Amino acid sequence: MTPEDLVLTPMGVRFMGRRFPCTIGRGGTTRDKREGDGATPVGTHRIVGMLYRPDRMARPTDWAVPIRPGDLWSDDPGHEDYNLMVSRPYPHSHEVLRRGDPLYDLILITDWNWPRAERGKGSCIFLHRWRRPGYPTAGCVAFRPDHLRWIAGRITLGTRLVVPG
Repeated sequence: MTPEDLVLTPMGVRFMGRRFPCTIGRGGTTRDKREGDGATPVGTHRIVGMLYRPDRMARPTDWAVPIRPGDLWSDDPGHEDYNLMVSRPYPHSHEVLRRGDPLYDLILITDWNWPRAERGKGSCIFLHRWRRPGYPTAGCVAFRPDHLRWIAGRITLGTRLVVPG
């Protein structure tokens, strides 16, 4: 592990010499991730992308990609686009990226079960804004909005999310 790694601890995520409170999946952590289990997968996950809402914030880094109307994330294990970003119209199970609430205004994408997804092993493990302190996610790691922005501005090519088992 390096200081550039985001390391999940019982006291929050450690990153670049600081600790940030966070929430994880309602199912805790797991070594056997399954679609819909609500758990955060154990392992070392690279940060492979960043999405943001350009109508709500300035571009956080030069490599961040804007979330457009109609952008979705497939969470349908029976479809060939499973665990990939797709666009509306998309009749299969999916997560809306351009939400009415601010949870997905800024998203860091991990490489969990990506780019060649194993069907049913879980999709879209993101780092995003929390609903409120202590409120669990569906498997993602969530932060206070100002902390997420601070982290996003310091992510490097080698940054990883480390979830101990």
